[in-house]
Amino acid sequence: MRKKGYDETYRGVQHTVNLLKKLRLEIAVNEAYTERTIAAICEGARSGKIGDGKIFVTTLDECVRIRTGERGKDAVG
Repeated sequence: MRKKGYDETYRGVQHTVNLLKKLRLEIAVNEAYTERTIAAICEGARSGKIGDGKIFVTTLDECVRIRTGERGKDAVG
């Protein structure tokens, strides 16, 4: 089943909107928190229906906290 748009009325005229609203979160965590973060997102976002989303896990080469100059794990928090 493919995602479908929705119908909307604007100034009395019916329009079909094919663009679906989506949300993208980018979250940086230290390695120790990766699995807990994934589990929390899955628990909060899972509806069991198409469109629940995906989680992509990738490494972060460098992180710098501008205010303090901290780098790496210390900057992520």
